[in-house]
Amino acid sequence: MSEQQPTPMTEEQNQAWVREQFQNANRYLAERGMLSDRILTKDSRYLIPDVAIWKFKLQDGKKVWVVNGAVTMDHVSADVAKSAREALRHFSLNWQLKAENIHALGDAAGATELKMAQLLIRHAELLYAVGNDERLWQNAPV
Repeated sequence: MSEQQPTPMTEEQNQAWVREQFQNANRYLAERGMLSDRILTKDSRYLIPDVAIWKFKLQDGKKVWVVNGAVTMDHVSADVAKSAREALRHFSLNWQLKAENIHALGDAAGATELKMAQLLIRHAELLYAVGNDERLWQNAPV
């Protein structure tokens, strides 16, 4: 049985995906009391339809990275990474550590926590692969 490749997305579908991820990231920040002032597009990157990494400047002057797409939505201060690639690596490592901490609880970890740990591991592995794929970063600023 042959494995079918997904149908490539049209340019219109690509733009819709980027717009949706941007809106989701903006809403995510607002729900946490962080109001965006603007998106720093030259620093943001996306790999349609898997991952988007956004750099926002907030109204209070702080900057944050937000990751979303087919991964757990999360944010971190922009101080931890100077590039989108470094930010992806940060999220990957952070999620691996969170999953490890859940597993360290042993029997005290409930089924929901263990499922979350597995999800974090899968998403961390995806970000790790994206962050280490040199082809994706050839033209990206360092």
